[in-house]
Amino acid sequence: MQPHAQPHDLPRTYRVLRAVVRWALRLFFREIAVEGREHVPHEGGGLLVAWHPNGVIDPGLILAAFPRQVIFGARDGLLKWPIIGWVMRELGTVPIFRARDHAGESEEARREANEQSLGALAEAVAEGSFSALFPEGQSHDAPHVTPVRSGAARLYLRARDLARARTVDPGAAGAPPPALIPVGLHYDAKSVFRSDVLVVFHPPLPVAPDAAAREITDQIQNALVHAVHATEDWDLHRTMLRASALARAEWAAREGRRAEESVVHRTTDFEKMWLGYHARRETHPDEIQSLRREVTAYRRKLALLGMEDDDLDRPARSAPAQVARTVLQGALAYFILRPLFVVGMIVNAPTYWLLKPIARRFAKEEKDTATIKLLGGMVLYPLTWAVVAGLAVLGLAPLREFAPWVPNSPVAIALFAIVLSVVGGIVAVRATELTQETWRSLRARWTRRQHPEVVADLRRQRAALYDRLMIMAEGVEGVAVEKPTV
Repeated sequence: MQPHAQPHDLPRTYRVLRAVVRWALRLFFREIAVEGREHVPHEGGGLLVAWHPNGVIDPGLILAAFPRQVIFGARDGLLKWPIIGWVMRELGTVPIFRARDHAGESEEARREANEQSLGALAEAVAEGSFSALFPEGQSHDAPHVTPVRSGAARLYLRARDLARARTVDPGAAGAPPPALIPVGLHYDAKSVFRSDVLVVFHPPLPVAPDAAAREITDQIQNALVHAVHATEDWDLHRTMLRASALARAEWAAREGRRAEESVVHRTTDFEKMWLGYHARRETHPDEIQSLRREVTAYRRKLALLGMEDDDLDRPARSAPAQVARTVLQGALAYFILRPLFVVGMIVNAPTYWLLKPIARRFAKEEKDTATIKLLGGMVLYPLTWAVVAGLAVLGLAPLREFAPWVPNSPVAIALFAIVLSVVGGIVAVRATELTQETWRSLRARWTRRQHPEVVADLRRQRAALYDRLMIMAEGVEGVAVEKPTV
């Protein structure tokens, strides 16, 4: 068995590419939270299984978050893509041959190629590595897990058999079987720039020693349904999000504190609503439908005021310390860093707005939007900065006539232009986020002053809905939740 791979033990190419992927994802997402790393064994190999709602962003997040080296299995067509295909090949990705992608080939040839791919992945897992598969077989935009195929289960069984065969002493207990770890990927808004995402590594599944492929496939399906909190449709998904946000804000108000708004807290609260719904939908169907209607009506009134749940509780007047902090943040963003903000907007905004129509043009479905934005940005932004650097070099002579102190070095000017463009872009993003938050806060305060009766009525509605939701959720902890009908 191989020991837990520490960062310095990983191959250099792997570490470099993972760092690039982390950097790109960190720019695209505002928050990337990771939970459950303690469930990853320090020794031995294993198989990660995850649902697939967001194209190549999904394996990118697993690559960035997983503490050990991971080998992916991906449909062979992806390895032919520019840039991403090269990255995947350098990371040791093994091609998976799907029948739908090779309709012109014989079934025997496809099966043989696929068996070779599964064999290569199984060998790696048996030797102590980790592999990752998306057993649905395709990326999709559904709010639930699509039917899981048997490839992951067959890979696991083959790896387990190989690991057993490698045991030196037949009478010894031998190496532990490979771990089978479900992965939850939770996106706030998967195609939106500067949204949030949570990656959760769940405890390994307890696979029976004599389990067959069909049984393991069903086990993976059920585990993923629970790991991603699958819902029947997007309308129900949005209603659960609204209910969990409502409950989080009301609980915080009763405790006299601000509601926690991290992606971890949002996902945890959503899970509670998900468990409550599936535990009560058969025993309290009328109450469930009534709650859905009333939560939707409450959220509609809130949206008409341009407010969020926690905006109902912010005081009409701020404490002096809060006012001072807001003023200082504004001064830093709009006066001290304003030159960087202006440069960042001038240089980077055209590329930002160009990526939107490019994504609309080439993304066949929403699941492809973030992939195109991310990959397009990794090409277009460096190209933009290179153009700016070239223009700076061309303008060096005229510039020195007005500012003789400017270094007479094209390389220094080019590097300075690139650094200024990158730093300015980061400042522009942060200043824009601050502006949006400040504007939302000011608008909420103005609304509370102009419509105090409406706000008070919404607070009462929220409190009543919270009490009903908590009653519905009583006793659901630990309940065996049925798999949703999808």
